[in-house]
Amino acid sequence: MRLRLCAIGIGLWAAAAALQAQGISREEALADVYSGAQIRSEQVFLTAAQMKQAAAAAGTDVPSPLVARYLAARGGTPVGRAYVDTHIVRTKKESLLISLDADGRLLRIDVTAFLEPPEYRASEPWLRQYRGRELADDLGINRAIRPIAGATLTARATNAAVRRVLAIDHVLTGEDQ
Repeated sequence: MRLRLCAIGIGLWAAAAALQAQGISREEALADVYSGAQIRSEQVFLTAAQMKQAAAAAGTDVPSPLVARYLAARGGTPVGRAYVDTHIVRTKKESLLISLDADGRLLRIDVTAFLEPPEYRASEPWLRQYRGRELADDLGINRAIRPIAGATLTARATNAAVRRVLAIDHVLTGEDQ
């Protein structure tokens, strides 16, 4: 009987850890960030030149030409764009939904999946320091962004993702106009 209870307890703990690893769903995050907006998803394929331009602006690689982007509009007026960035933190994947306003400033970062141990996950207060930011030289750890004690790799991966998304958005919106 004790063995069964222990197994059930371990199973519940594993299920809770799996739920925590998943984070918020993209749909929930988009509905919250762009409340009342119509949201359209699209996949964009960057050209080699666009990838090179975005990588140079971001100061980090753009590993794939495929970009998952959501466009938000209210009454036909664009209110923002959100991008999915999936990357490796240490040895496992993290997926972020990085939401921007219509002018390309960062509104919010949502962790939609985090497969590393939970103690390495960036906290909401830490992620909030990116709000209102644009791509600039000071958008870096130990510059405008403070580090995370004990989760340096998460901080670096998140910062690289933010810089990459802002650079890709700039490349794409510059060409959309």
